[in-house]
Amino acid sequence: MIRIFAFCVVLVCAAVQARAADEVVIFGRDADLYRAVLTRPKGTPKASLILFTGGPGTLNISSDGTINTGRNNQLVRTRDLYAARGFAVLTIDLHTDRAAALAFMQKIKRPVSFVATSRGTLRAAEAIRQGVQPDGLVLTSGMLDPGMRFENVPAILGSPSLLPPTLVVQHRQDGCRVTLPSGVDPFVAWADGHVRKVVWLSGGVDEGDPCQAMGYHGFAGLDAAVVSAVTSFAVAPR
Repeated sequence: MIRIFAFCVVLVCAAVQARAADEVVIFGRDADLYRAVLTRPKGTPKASLILFTGGPGTLNISSDGTINTGRNNQLVRTRDLYAARGFAVLTIDLHTDRAAALAFMQKIKRPVSFVATSRGTLRAAEAIRQGVQPDGLVLTSGMLDPGMRFENVPAILGSPSLLPPTLVVQHRQDGCRVTLPSGVDPFVAWADGHVRKVVWLSGGVDEGDPCQAMGYHGFAGLDAAVVSAVTSFAVAPR
């Protein structure tokens, strides 16, 4: 089945059997087309989420909607849980046009929040700096500390005035050197009131590389708690 949408961009959506609730969607702007995975809830969505995965951000989405890399990423592996909570979820690949993705999801259901994790928080910040304006922003295991010598969200944004209403979700035992818990308070101070809430989580599972998805950094064993925090905020970011 093919659906065509026209609203300043041409969008084509083809439903496939990638997962029970997934569709592969192809949308674009001008002559460029991008492939992403849309996960729909049953019934009318409460709101929409656009997921910015961690690491290199490359998912290598096949034409049938299969995500070939990054499947263990905390956001990728929980997209069905967000849909079960009533949210429409778009999982985007590295080079997806973020403005086109936002326009696509705005047609499905507003408010639309960017939900980003780890290095994905940098890509979400880049999109916002370029003028893409979601209704809300969620930063999980974010690269937040404005004082660290690595890339960070404040350095990319330049000014806290660009931030939409923002939620921070952080694991107290995150051992990844670029997303340490100690960076949260300096970020909140820099954000000048735009961070509406910080959710701290503890426990779970910690296996392997401290900067990868199956440890505290990736909230292993705490997926339901992360989803609960995100959905409570994203249903009405303010």
